[in-house]
Amino acid sequence: DSCNLFSMVTKLKKAFVCNECGSDYPKWQGQCTDCNAWNTLTEIKLSSVSGKITRHQGFSGSSDSSVNLLKDVQLEEVPRIRSGTSELDLVLGGGFVPGSCVLLGGEPGAGKSTMLLQTLCFMAKSHEALYVTGEESSQQVAMRAKRLELPTDQVQIMTETSVENICNVATEKKPKVLVIDSIQVVHLDDITSAPGSVSQVRESAAMLVRFAKQTNTILILVGHVTKDGTLAGPKVLEHMIDCSLMLEGRTDGQFRTLRGIKNRFGAVNELGVFAMTERGLKAVSNPSAIFLQRNEDLSSGSLVVVIWEGTRPMLVELQALVDESHIGNPRRVTVGLDHNRLSMLVAVLHRHGNILVGDQDIFVNVVGGVKIMDTSADMALILSIISSFRDKPMPRNLVVFGEVGLSGEIRPVSNGQERLREAVKHGFSQAIIPSANIPKKPIQGLKVIGVKKISEALQALF
Repeated sequence: DSCNLFSMVTKLKKAFVCNECGSDYPKWQGQCTDCNAWNTLTEIKLSSVSGKITRHQGFSGSSDSSVNLLKDVQLEEVPRIRSGTSELDLVLGGGFVPGSCVLLGGEPGAGKSTMLLQTLCFMAKSHEALYVTGEESSQQVAMRAKRLELPTDQVQIMTETSVENICNVATEKKPKVLVIDSIQVVHLDDITSAPGSVSQVRESAAMLVRFAKQTNTILILVGHVTKDGTLAGPKVLEHMIDCSLMLEGRTDGQFRTLRGIKNRFGAVNELGVFAMTERGLKAVSNPSAIFLQRNEDLSSGSLVVVIWEGTRPMLVELQALVDESHIGNPRRVTVGLDHNRLSMLVAVLHRHGNILVGDQDIFVNVVGGVKIMDTSADMALILSIISSFRDKPMPRNLVVFGEVGLSGEIRPVSNGQERLREAVKHGFSQAIIPSANIPKKPIQGLKVIGVKKISEALQALF
């Protein structure tokens, strides 16, 4: 049949695939030698797909096996396609790149389908767009679009889970943007395992990515997450795609954060902030103002830290509560911070600050649901712990940033001047920072205190 897109010959075989990294083994073993994970190998019946994709009018790419010098490769400026949301464009690095593959993950109810539907309705005004849903019916998607009051006259929608059928329809319709919701429910007919299994997710994603690269189509895949918050499926799925995004935030909260985990066309760990409203997700252009809605009354253990997310600074409030422990093993609870980092800083505080809080319960929270990956919050965390321990409030006009080493030294962080300018913009007039980050020219309206040791920071405040 000339209309058939794929000509395949299948041969059934067994394989043992690691659920963590996607490595293949001919027989079962207790530990994966690539990622050192235990009991992660799963037996699958994998269909070895051979054959070639036939030439079709929808395919514009071809295999080029010629060898060239890298300096002779012609560079062309690839125009970005705007998504209609400034924060999403920021995380993507300026917009969608034609032929790129984007994987969007998040907890159930975080707003993945809502974000993609809004984006697709905007992009459909100037480009052909196809929304493939395998988890919801077309009526459910239409009801959501009507509730959000989105323009739907240009968006094409299809309910399908077969990858072969999706590629055939996409070859005929030639969309510029293709959304698959989600990669865990689509399947290949020639693979006997159930949808969502390691083999189905890997082979389905490989075929969709190959189709997107050959037809220069923007492919957006929706991915589920496991109970520990990581993307479900084999780890090789994240290697196939060009950009991996994670939509985070509590379903009972108002704000959502979109973090770039991998991006071949932009900065990694870029953070976009959205507000969930009755009309869908709205971009928050000034996240620092949202996360700094502090009470007028001074309270101990509260401190503002300037972190760096991707390509811009952000001010967030850090809170610590230190209380006497009534159990033999004091609790260490963190929300938005690394638990191991807290334990390490408590040891540094005891050794180089001569303050013992090892027998106290310590609770740390980042206000607004933000997750801090930046080590520049170390000094702010230590000072907030001491503030709560001694019940001494911090000045409201104070910001702090700096990385703390194991010997008690305060190490410099990147983009120090940009962080200070962001603090001045929001009305802060005092900053405690590493000595190496002190600007050469004074910043008007800001008193900067440079410290080299954790003991100097304690002396400056207490």
